[in-house]
Amino acid sequence: MFRKVLVANRGEIAVRVMRACEELNVGTVAIYSEADKDSGHVRYADEAYNVGPARAADSYLDHEAVIEAARKADADAIHPGYGFLAENAEFASKVEDAEGITWVGPSSDAMESLGEKTKARKIMNEADVPIVPGTTDPVTEPEEVKAFGEKHGYPIAIKAEGGGGGRGMKVVWDESEVEDQLESAKREGEAYFDNPSVYLERYLEQPRHIEVQIVADQHGNVRHLGERDCSLQRRHQKVIEEGPSAALTDDLREKIGEAARRGVSAADYTNAGTVEFLVEEEPGRDGPLGPDANFYFLEVNTRIQVEHTVTEEITGIDIVKRQIRIAAGEEIDFDQDDVEIDGHAIEFRINAENAAEDFAPATGGTLTTYDPPGGIGVRLDDALKQGDELVTDYDSMIAKLIVWGEDRDECLERSLRALREYEIEGIPTIIPFHRLMLTDEEFVASTHTTKYLDEELDESRIADAQEQWGSADTGGAEDEESVEREFTVEVNGKRFEVNLEEHGAPAIPTGDGGSRAASPPQPAGGSADEETAVEGDGETVDAEMQGTILGVEVEVGDEVTAGDVLVVLEAMKMENDIVASRGGTVSQVAIEEGESVDMGDTLVVLE
Repeated sequence: MFRKVLVANRGEIAVRVMRACEELNVGTVAIYSEADKDSGHVRYADEAYNVGPARAADSYLDHEAVIEAARKADADAIHPGYGFLAENAEFASKVEDAEGITWVGPSSDAMESLGEKTKARKIMNEADVPIVPGTTDPVTEPEEVKAFGEKHGYPIAIKAEGGGGGRGMKVVWDESEVEDQLESAKREGEAYFDNPSVYLERYLEQPRHIEVQIVADQHGNVRHLGERDCSLQRRHQKVIEEGPSAALTDDLREKIGEAARRGVSAADYTNAGTVEFLVEEEPGRDGPLGPDANFYFLEVNTRIQVEHTVTEEITGIDIVKRQIRIAAGEEIDFDQDDVEIDGHAIEFRINAENAAEDFAPATGGTLTTYDPPGGIGVRLDDALKQGDELVTDYDSMIAKLIVWGEDRDECLERSLRALREYEIEGIPTIIPFHRLMLTDEEFVASTHTTKYLDEELDESRIADAQEQWGSADTGGAEDEESVEREFTVEVNGKRFEVNLEEHGAPAIPTGDGGSRAASPPQPAGGSADEETAVEGDGETVDAEMQGTILGVEVEVGDEVTAGDVLVVLEAMKMENDIVASRGGTVSQVAIEEGESVDMGDTLVVLE
């Protein structure tokens, strides 16, 4: 077993991995950006190392900085969690090549094979796993898309090779959209996954999203741990996950589970992973979907999933500890027949978003009240405490509420009770939305599809739920009678903490020395103290929301007219064209492709 594991992640998943390590008597190492210096995963770890500024590309995604932190800490393994570098085959390969450090995950070769969707489709097809009709090689020209449409019909899904969670996927409803959507999918693939390659699939209009949890060791043993139903999605992003699926018969779930095992075995895959499928819904069905229902391979997630907790609750198997043991060379000690599903579990993603405002992420705030629920069958995965400042530089999910019941009915009732108990003040969350879903007829009956939230749910119901159950305080009030500070001192990059509390004292100024001193998150064009200097008296075009710059369509000196696209901004999984409100000459471009921006940041100046 390992001596010390560095967790190359942040927030609740970092704490989740650290808890598993602690139970295995393994030391833990956190990494953190300057924005995360006071975050919960840093508090929980045995030791912590600063890996860079707030921008993820310069910290959590910096390969060399993460590996160097592992060397400094003398860690002998790296666990990536999910997101960030978790599915980066290049990074996994670097860890594999690093002397004395083990990668807790599948091999980089398996990650590369299954991470590129066309390769994964070939592997699954050869393993007799059903795949959605589509291409097994990348496409580059609009003519290829049009030819596919003539053969298979519309709509068509254009998907990025390295995509996932809806990023890099565009739907073509007819031939007139081919050129624009192909270019858009390639652009997102390049921006998010450094890979502009795309492929085609027939777009299923009413599918359910069913995924199978897999664990596989280095001795040839592959087990599936049942399925999860992740059909409640918004813009292809999962919101609520549950298991087992109430929409499947036992015969169908066994067929899907065995297909997942075959595919993973054919890919020589090890460690934990998830095989995702689309199952065609049968409108007006009477009872669960039977063994003759159509299901198709979607993709393999070569990492631990956000919703792995659902499977842990219904199987009693600690998947994260299994990951660590498998990486250490241990053999799986149970047979497939030993896996038993007990009861029902649902996971609710607690996002710092306002569902009534198109799920807009919170732009800041303080957890003035944080009182999570408890009781039998209630689990909470978080990295929070009351008084924490919300870090807005990364994903908006701040916690996960997981509820177990003896059956789905009890689980729904217990979930409603737990969500009523969950008190968060100071920031908006989607708890009111979750409470609404637990009274929604389609969700309760488990007849919803992946399109339900985007196309069928009455949005006014979301607004009513937010008004009735949402937090009114979203500003993060500061009213302290004492000064309590946790100072961070770094020696050779390693973090040491000094706590100081003074009552009735003025705020304690902090120095600006040190090469890695903490600073506020950087807006476009520089730090908060060096905001973008607007040259001249022109009109500024500002970002209306947080997001990532996918494309800059103008250069200094360009003449534009009202309605011309200046910048393409991705926010909340949608491309947004930032257009000129009037004609003029571009006198300044304050951002560049791939840059993260905050609401209000200056993008372009027009004279």
